[in-house]
Amino acid sequence: MSAPRLLLASTSPQRRAILAQLRIPFEVVEPDYEELPGTGPAERAAGKARSVDGGERPVLGVDTEVLLDGALLGKAADATEAASMLASLAGRTHEVCSGLCLRTREWEELHTASTFVTFRAPAARELAEYVASGEWEGRAGAYAIQGLGAGLVERIDGDFLNVVGLPGALLLRVLGERGLR
Repeated sequence: MSAPRLLLASTSPQRRAILAQLRIPFEVVEPDYEELPGTGPAERAAGKARSVDGGERPVLGVDTEVLLDGALLGKAADATEAASMLASLAGRTHEVCSGLCLRTREWEELHTASTFVTFRAPAARELAEYVASGEWEGRAGAYAIQGLGAGLVERIDGDFLNVVGLPGALLLRVLGERGLR
């Protein structure tokens, strides 16, 4: 008997791509959840997962944030803010933290995963070219490690997929422990 198809409480194309890459069967359901100020990624992941009635199927909620020296770097509002964020990350290490909630009617697993990303110190011209690419739009921390943003990164410590938007190693572990893999 195969494991039940997950319900992904997210419309993120990155999360869909990661689940497909890992060959985890899923369907997308838009969560009915409004993010509250001051909540962390675990609380937001749980809120997304709890907003979806999965019936007998497991529901997956995920939320990711980027922190530099403990300060949250959200999605840049415009190119000027993106350039400022990227300049602040240059030559430094920041944390990408994700909350993951996997739940059914009978149980709920709530976890966090962190990956540390060190940017190299690119020239101002390189940062300007990256901002001009528009890849930063809609991305926490104003970069996409799976795209052109990979050229800004010197090294990572932890799960690469977490930086993309879903802690794959953590999800596979939880699915295995719950007999869903």
